[in-house]
Amino acid sequence: MQRKAYVPGIAALLAALLAGCTGGSASNGTAADPKPGDVSVNTPAAQPGKYRTLPEACAAVSHDSLDSLLPGIKQITDQDQRDTAYEGQATLTYDTDRRVGCGWKVESTDATDHLSIDFERVVSYDNAVSDDSRAQDIYATEETAANLPEASASATPSDTASATATPSATSSTSASSTSSASASASTSAGPSETPADLQPRKLSSLGDEAFLDDKLNPGSATAQQRTVTVVFRTSNVIVRIEYAEQPTASTGTPDSEEMQDKARNLAQKLVDRFNG
Repeated sequence: MQRKAYVPGIAALLAALLAGCTGGSASNGTAADPKPGDVSVNTPAAQPGKYRTLPEACAAVSHDSLDSLLPGIKQITDQDQRDTAYEGQATLTYDTDRRVGCGWKVESTDATDHLSIDFERVVSYDNAVSDDSRAQDIYATEETAANLPEASASATPSDTASATATPSATSSTSASSTSSASASASTSAGPSETPADLQPRKLSSLGDEAFLDDKLNPGSATAQQRTVTVVFRTSNVIVRIEYAEQPTASTGTPDSEEMQDKARNLAQKLVDRFNG
């Protein structure tokens, strides 16, 4: 009888030991909560940017574009010197996967032209912020620093058309009015003034967002230097173009419209290069 009473005591002890070994697992068989600092599977990481590399900056501008932006290149008679002018000068950077640039400076009989381009690939090191979002923040800071004037509705194509042509006016009267208006405009507008439709502004249909800046500064005691800057963002890459010209003649003033057109054409070609 004593032997039979001893067996149930052993069984009870084994049951207690088994319960202690299995106490760390949930009743439904799921794993315990992750340790502090573990990344939750319910928090997805922000999306990386579209671009993982950058193009070679000095090779990003075609010879045709350089001929247009830097007319002095075609005036170089020595072939070796012309080839060197086309090559440009690479900007010193310490991480070519993140930032590259190139610059050109060419003199012609009429002016000295400068061109520089800069590519920056933005990478966010915050898992909660995407590369694109970080690039948007950097671009927005640069646009704000440019102090672009507020867009004005005073100068529109219809206003321009109505100002230059009046149905009731005769051809001679119209010509006379146009001549006097042009003379008045040239008298009242100094060389440093930029027409309303060429003021610094945001640009549409150029990358994801873009703006243009145009400044006319005294370059020397004899001539004024104009600098046109175009900055655009495409996904997580920010591209900066700076195009400057200083005429040789003391009375020369670089043409704002022509320089802006050239800078914008180059910007569009670079956008196409990224999207191609």
